[in-house]
Amino acid sequence: MRIALAQIISTEDPPTNLAQIADLVARSRAYGAELVIFPEATMRCFGRSLSEVAEPVDGPWADRVRAIAEHHQVVVAAGMFTPAGDGRVHNTVLVVGPGVDAHYDKIHLFDAFGFTESDTVAPGSEPLVIKVGGVGVGFATCYDVRFPGLFTALADAGAQLICVCASWGAGPGKIEQWQLLTRARALDSTTYIAACGQADPASIGIEPVGPAPTGVGHSAVISPRGEVLVELQGESDLLLTDVDIAELETVRRLIPVLANRRF
Repeated sequence: MRIALAQIISTEDPPTNLAQIADLVARSRAYGAELVIFPEATMRCFGRSLSEVAEPVDGPWADRVRAIAEHHQVVVAAGMFTPAGDGRVHNTVLVVGPGVDAHYDKIHLFDAFGFTESDTVAPGSEPLVIKVGGVGVGFATCYDVRFPGLFTALADAGAQLICVCASWGAGPGKIEQWQLLTRARALDSTTYIAACGQADPASIGIEPVGPAPTGVGHSAVISPRGEVLVELQGESDLLLTDVDIAELETVRRLIPVLANRRF
């Protein structure tokens, strides 16, 4: 299956970010992608009010993403914000396209490194696995990558590829942690990991203000053996690659960690 990771820098303006989706989905489809993955917070970058742009998954922003996906006959995953009903929002990954209309609300909230996501975001509770072209695809969001149990649960539910949509926080050692964690989760779950993060705003001269996680780049696709197959740097870019599901089954026979678990 050919997948595309769209490493973008979201702005505070949702229509501008929709234009980025439209452009990159068209480019990805032209290269034969079946699944196009955008980062967490594609709708609006962190560091601005989320509640003022939050819409339901059947609202106008999501409907525009649906229209783009339908026009190009490709499945699109993009981070948005939806009302939670308690004054907060859900940090949501919308997944839409031919035969697919689903969403995942981030379960583990980023209350770490001086940032308190739970002040404005309510946690989700249900993992998500869908089928894209016969491949089981699971979803996780940013801080979720620090919790191996979610990834093994997704594998148990049929995930062969897990998309991690992120807006990773900058700081000493944070890129190395992102690289380590994504590789470790591939090994824990013996799945492919498609880790798509926001590009680094500093790459275009925008310096971070406050602790809001606005991205460091380094989107990558990791094999079920924990190998980095392809990786971007900090700048905005589009990554395309093929994942071989037959190879995944070979790895699961050789490294049967899911079958060998005791806990």
